[in-house]
Amino acid sequence: MDELLTDFLAEANEGLAELDTALLRLERAPDDAATLSQIFRSVHTIKGTCGFLGLPRLERLAHAAENVLGRLRDGTLRASPDIVTLVLAALDDVRAILSGLGATGAEPVGDDSALIAALDKAAGSQPAPASTDPPSAPAPARNGSPGDPPTPTSPAERPQQDTDAAAGQTIRVGVDVLDNLMTLVSELVLTRNQLLQLARGLQDSGLAAALQRLSHITSDLQEGVMKTRMQPIGNAWNKLPRLVRDLARDLGKPIDLVMRGAETELDRQVLELIKDPLTHMVRNSADHGLEPAAERRAAGKRETGRITLNAFHEGSHIIIEIADDGRGLPVERIRAKALAHGLAAEAELAAMTGAQIHRFIFDAGFSTAAAVTSVSGRGVGMDVVKTNIERIGGTIDLTSQPGHGTTFTIKIPLTLAIVSALVVQAGGERFAIPQISVMELVRVGRPGKAGAESVIERISETPVLRLRDRLLPLVSLAGLLGLAESAEAGIIVVAQVGSSLLGIIVDRVFDTEEIVVKPVAPMLRQLTVFSGNTILGDGSVIMILDPAGIARAAGIGAGEDHRRDPASAGRSVASGEREAMLLFRAGDTRPMAVPLRLVARLEQIPRERIALSASGPVVQYRGRPMPLVALSDAPTDLSAPPTQPVLVFADGERSAGLMVDEIVDVVEDRLNLELSPTRPGVVGTAVIGGQATDVIDTAYWLARLPAAHPAQSRKEVQA
Repeated sequence: MDELLTDFLAEANEGLAELDTALLRLERAPDDAATLSQIFRSVHTIKGTCGFLGLPRLERLAHAAENVLGRLRDGTLRASPDIVTLVLAALDDVRAILSGLGATGAEPVGDDSALIAALDKAAGSQPAPASTDPPSAPAPARNGSPGDPPTPTSPAERPQQDTDAAAGQTIRVGVDVLDNLMTLVSELVLTRNQLLQLARGLQDSGLAAALQRLSHITSDLQEGVMKTRMQPIGNAWNKLPRLVRDLARDLGKPIDLVMRGAETELDRQVLELIKDPLTHMVRNSADHGLEPAAERRAAGKRETGRITLNAFHEGSHIIIEIADDGRGLPVERIRAKALAHGLAAEAELAAMTGAQIHRFIFDAGFSTAAAVTSVSGRGVGMDVVKTNIERIGGTIDLTSQPGHGTTFTIKIPLTLAIVSALVVQAGGERFAIPQISVMELVRVGRPGKAGAESVIERISETPVLRLRDRLLPLVSLAGLLGLAESAEAGIIVVAQVGSSLLGIIVDRVFDTEEIVVKPVAPMLRQLTVFSGNTILGDGSVIMILDPAGIARAAGIGAGEDHRRDPASAGRSVASGEREAMLLFRAGDTRPMAVPLRLVARLEQIPRERIALSASGPVVQYRGRPMPLVALSDAPTDLSAPPTQPVLVFADGERSAGLMVDEIVDVVEDRLNLELSPTRPGVVGTAVIGGQATDVIDTAYWLARLPAAHPAQSRKEVQA
């Protein structure tokens, strides 16, 4: 295909995506001259370029749409919903023609006469006034004589010139080029891991130093290439305003769509995989969630329903919330449907909480719609959404309040290509578990083993772990896969599955390792316990486990998780609820505390390993420099006792440590927290273990890490 035509297709499709949003904005504010000018200029550019490239069908359609926009611009026509719908229909046809043009290199055959006649009728069958805008270039010049840019004739045109100037700082790169770069970096990571594995058996300090440097460079290169694949989630949202607008017309419901965090970035591959689930959930919110205007008015609500999309980063994940202010999920109707479908017995349903009953909507074929519509009601959708989200290592949760609406919360990893994983062994075979799913490790005895070490119990022949007064369902990995089970004490990997926790019994745990995720072979795809495979540093191929698939294979349902971290976990301590707290002292005799769920590890680090750099203390931790911050204002004294207690907080692959004076105890108690908004670094005070205790604000202290070596730094530090 001609390069000029390729550039035109790319720019035209980008412009069309923006035009949909701009037209909806114009429909809400018909007097917005700047938006109207932007729409007119974009359509005018498409029309002019079509004439240059010899695309008559596309040119005729764009010209008819331009006539209508010209009438809107000179004030003889009003941007009513019908007019906007007509122009949107024209843009849909333009998009279809561009799609055919991209596939074959020539305009597809088609008849646009009816649509063009409707556009001409709306425009008054008269050509639009001649444009006063400077003519648009058909395509960016490859080699042209420099000239002075035209002076803007109105303030509305200046942003366009700013955009053109900024465009000179960017280039277009094909997705295949980025994918090839990612593949090469993945192979480099594998080679790096193999070299590090070989170097462990050699006592060569020079080789070790060179490999350490290579490892840092590889990590920096990996991070840089990953950034080139990151795209704002707004790219997956750009079709939703049009979708909601069309749904509102079809359903007869006034609906507002609010989008926050559209600039939040995630990997392009993940972005493509979540587009369809997001679209389905928005459709469900519009059809099932929001009430008709009359029903909302009778309930004392504003007539216009609202759907809110919100996205933000949380560690190595992105959180997406889809909320509506509608009627909420009908618990009784869900309970009746579950009973009718045989999903649970009547006694089981009577004992379930509302949140547990809500999760039946994720079962295949389940729908509470009173009638099947073109939008929803067939019972095909939410189970597919859940499966697709879990397939990429994500989770989906929901909360609903009758009369106030429903909120779905999706948690997905930022990238799928290279992940950190915990390598374990069961039945003589090694497996990898994605680190993002691993909450903690617990060493216990086997079921039925005598002795104080064994904390595994059986309830109705099902093994469970009593962990901090909670019962976790357990699955023996070797038993599930038909491998030989060990009679020795095992280790339980506590993994997060959806909104619940699951214990996976393994024989041995190795270290964490960065792995390159390879897809499962077609013949193994029916084995849902595996999400992929990878090659370790020693060259062996191992399977990557999917905790959600393990739970399904073991017949373990997802219950409520009372430990789900809120968005601002560093500042959240639920007053009045039982909470496991880590007690310690730092710079004062008064005890301090932090929620144990926020602490990744407790370490006693030899002081000789702590180095003082120009920007603060740092320690080499698990092969990477970890910055430290002291809770006490007293100067760091490296000549004090031989070990330094450190609370380690992990954020994906990054770690940071808080230095304290003494780790005292772990206490689970019901907190009555008295907030202290005026004390920096302290959330509030609570009586824990009979003593007044300051509960620290971890976000405040970690924010004090020096900028010279933040947690993500890869600079080598000599310990």
